[in-house]
Amino acid sequence: MLKDFVSASGTRLLFPLLICTGGNVYASENDHGHHEHEHDSQAIEKIQVKASRLGRIVTESATRTEIINGEEIQEKALMRPGNISMLVAETGGVRVQTTSPALGSANVRLQGLYGRYTQLLSDGLPLYGGQTASIGLLQIPPTDLANVEIIKGSASSLYGSSALGGVINLISRTPSHRTEGEVLLNATSRNGQDITSYFATPLSEQTSGSVTAGIHHQKAQDLDDDGWIDIAGYERATVRPRFYWQGDDGESLYVTVGAMKEQRDSGTLDNAAIFRATTPDGNPYQLKQDTLRLDTGFVYDQPLGEVLNLNVRGSAMNQDHDHQYGSVLEFDDHSSYLIESSVSGYSDNSAWLFGSALQSDKFDSETFPEFNYSYQVPGVFSQFDLDASDTVSLSVSARVDWHSEYGKQFSPRVSVLYQPDNWTIRGAYGQGFYAPTPFIEDIDEPGLSRLAPLENLEEERASTASVDVSYTIANLETSVTFFASDVENVTELEVINEAERTNNRQVRIVNAQGDSEIRGTELLLRYRWRDIKFTGSYLYTDSSEQSDTNVGTVPITLTPKHSAGLVVMWEEHGSHLLGFEAYYTGTQRLENNPYRDYSDAYWHLGILGQITVGSISYFLNAENLLNVRQTREDPLLLPEQAPSGRWTTDIWSRNDGFTVNAGIRITFGD
Repeated sequence: MLKDFVSASGTRLLFPLLICTGGNVYASENDHGHHEHEHDSQAIEKIQVKASRLGRIVTESATRTEIINGEEIQEKALMRPGNISMLVAETGGVRVQTTSPALGSANVRLQGLYGRYTQLLSDGLPLYGGQTASIGLLQIPPTDLANVEIIKGSASSLYGSSALGGVINLISRTPSHRTEGEVLLNATSRNGQDITSYFATPLSEQTSGSVTAGIHHQKAQDLDDDGWIDIAGYERATVRPRFYWQGDDGESLYVTVGAMKEQRDSGTLDNAAIFRATTPDGNPYQLKQDTLRLDTGFVYDQPLGEVLNLNVRGSAMNQDHDHQYGSVLEFDDHSSYLIESSVSGYSDNSAWLFGSALQSDKFDSETFPEFNYSYQVPGVFSQFDLDASDTVSLSVSARVDWHSEYGKQFSPRVSVLYQPDNWTIRGAYGQGFYAPTPFIEDIDEPGLSRLAPLENLEEERASTASVDVSYTIANLETSVTFFASDVENVTELEVINEAERTNNRQVRIVNAQGDSEIRGTELLLRYRWRDIKFTGSYLYTDSSEQSDTNVGTVPITLTPKHSAGLVVMWEEHGSHLLGFEAYYTGTQRLENNPYRDYSDAYWHLGILGQITVGSISYFLNAENLLNVRQTREDPLLLPEQAPSGRWTTDIWSRNDGFTVNAGIRITFGD
């Protein structure tokens, strides 16, 4: 049966969907960012899932949603205060893949699926775009996060084409009834500095607000002294205010505005001699990217009688880019918009939701207008959750989109939950689609100047399935997940025959022949002994794609078959923290790499310490203790410029080497 639940306003509801259908939950938070509710007259801790639309408690939802809780976020923020890359990278089945070694951009691959299929949300809103740019992952600080929700596998039935591979939903802290905040100061041994801050305060009995701001600096680094920058330099500033209102009759409003400005520099150092004999104009090759992103979003909830709820949400994002690729300058603009409304309701053992949405994704290039596109995508969606018995639950969702370029698209998803005693067994199957754009991974670094206009592309489609089994007893949690994906019409880069080239367009994007197939298994073990927490994970991925040399199938590039991790964390809240982590990455098939066909396996080791005295915490973090760096094995630079315009190989290892960062965190209002 569905569980009782108490809202922040004191109204007892039978199902949490009435206060959360994609927006924020107005409930108190404990120190770790979890929401506390009453059940059976005792205060117990539960985490409410927002990414699954109907706001189920995570342990009771048929849709599997993995949670990175507030405690883990605070730990990772000490390691990488400037962005969320490390926060998500150390989650089982999640891989942060560098797409441009020069600029340092990266995307998130879920269970081996391509990073462009992952939808990044903030409080259920696509504030970073319908198709998040790779560099966007490195421009989001974790300072104000309460937790992070991850749905793996096709979630197009819930969020449309951009969620073909899954969803990462960043949940912000909800202000409490007192003024609180923190300031974090950080410096690294690679000449990087971060200042981040978070402040929240009640504004009246019904309103509250928060603001997050950060300033980040990184000096460009040439670690192997070859004249090419290995760690891009940047100057970045971010600010995000949030506003919350709770009405007397259960209605609520959440509004946010964000701004980010960054200047990022890479390529060759000034007067680097290595390029004088290789570049066509005999000059150094500089890579620059200036970004200005502005966004806004809102979520409004309104109860309609006793059992219905109206939810309206919307967002708008505009991102201006000024690029320099050697002697080529590119100026472009990305924008996306969303307006969505839904009605949800419940009965004793079921809940449902119906809604409609209009999504818009636009690209406008001043330099190469032949790549401009404007996708308009109206759609309708629904979700139905049923508690068939005390141990069996079912969730069915479906969406129909009318894409302005790729026509009518149907995306279903089915999830089943079975919970006998201490066991939790889930199964899921979903289908979805992705609308191709020029921005595949191989274009991140060279830009559009050598790319032929897109022609005759079909939408990319995927079917995903998973079964996971978990067993929990006392302080021990174990789980195993089996997953599979079939992806058709994958877009990839192809070199154009010299006789067919026009206007220096040397490459084009085509749909790959044959399907990409991914099969794998995740293992997870968590154990807590007193104040020490042990987490072990293992990921096996068997991936294949059709070879372009007619030799059958080959492993998908940059996809290790074996990877594993171990984290040991000893923490006493308000006193100290000491952690050790070890991550193993197995061999990966490489493509267009003149130095090798397969990478070496490698280990990443790190250690973190923090001491807290009153409201001030002092931390020291050492990363990559073994000083692993790809340029110790092979050059990062290609012997000559690739047809696409790229100068570097793919990153299969690390390019930063041993790094130490240290700083202080000052909190108040706790």
